[in-house]
Amino acid sequence: MSNDFVSVRYIVDDVAASIEFYTTLLGFTVQRDARPAFASVIRGNLRLLLSGEASSGARAMPDGRQPVPGGWNRILLVVSDIAAEVARLREAGLSFRNDVLKGVGGSQILLDDPSGNPIELFEPAR
Repeated sequence: MSNDFVSVRYIVDDVAASIEFYTTLLGFTVQRDARPAFASVIRGNLRLLLSGEASSGARAMPDGRQPVPGGWNRILLVVSDIAAEVARLREAGLSFRNDVLKGVGGSQILLDDPSGNPIELFEPAR
């Protein structure tokens, strides 16, 4: 495996649905498919590890806590036209946690994947 990847692990409810979501709607390609337990998808130098309940990444901690999807930590995907991306993804029936927020660095919105993991779409200020 290349050391050129930045890897992020997401706990997901359904590996197959997650592969479909990330490859069809967000431009990732499959690097490894070990359904139903695990898959890795890549976009640029980002490697996203999709860990289903049968994967080692989803095993309970020694104190009994169980990794679950969701939360607020997220990957950030840079887009060139946030309005067009939001319209395209809403047309595909996807849900967002908020509306586009504009700040000094640019515009952002939070999209949920099929398991409720957040993805930030970010358009840098021009």
